Amino acid sequence: MLLDKDIREPLFDFLEERYGKVRILEEKTVGNSRADVVMVIPDKIVGIEIKSDADTYTRLESQVADYDLYFDQNIVVVGSTHAGHVAEHVPDYWGIISVEEYDTGSKPDAEGLEDGVSDKLTHKIDFYVVREMQPNPRADLLRTIRILWRPELAHIQETYSLPMYKGKSKDFVRTLIVDRLPAEIVHHEISEILFERDYAAMIEQIQEFRKAQAAKRGKTIRRKKKRYRRKKRDA
Repeated sequence: MLLDKDIREPLFDFLEERYGKVRILEEKTVGNSRADVVMVIPDKIVGIEIKSDADTYTRLESQVADYDLYFDQNIVVVGSTHAGHVAEHVPDYWGIISVEEYDTGSKPDAEGLEDGVSDKLTHKIDFYVVREMQPNPRADLLRTIRILWRPELAHIQETYSLPMYKGKSKDFVRTLIVDRLPAEIVHHEISEILFERDYAAMIEQIQEFRKAQAAKRGKTIRRKKKRYRRKKRDA
């Protein structure tokens, strides 16, 4: 029986071989769900839900609804126990990949037996595309762009000479970008930014941004206090 942990690494190798340029992000919150895998490919963000042989369909309906809001296309990857009926539980535009495990016929060698280590090559995992993924008709670009962080949104604003509105909320900036730029450009920028994302550098930028915002708020509060004291003296 294949578990989630058995599937992930071989799956990532399969996706890279099949789609070429990819970046894999794991465990991303989307709505009320957590996407197992987010695959970045040129101009598209693909949500991937893994249902191992040990999993059930209990949460799949709500997961499908959340994935459909955030991702351009979606795939469900299933163990062989689900392969025959998973299509009944996902929309027809979702891709389906089946995972099969089989015995290669290899036997542990004598040295392996002496060391108490079994031969890892006795079992192999293969992936089969049961159904190709199709464009998601329910995707909401305002949701998709939420995967970007504040400095990444600012990069898009600067690149396309959009007003910076540094004091505005992230939701305001997201709406600005989606309203002002063609959808294909926004899709392209999201993918390219995620391909280049450096987590360590990005966290540092976010911390610097928050410090700057806190300093601005501190100055505003001090100015308000000074005005209040002046008013009290004048009264």
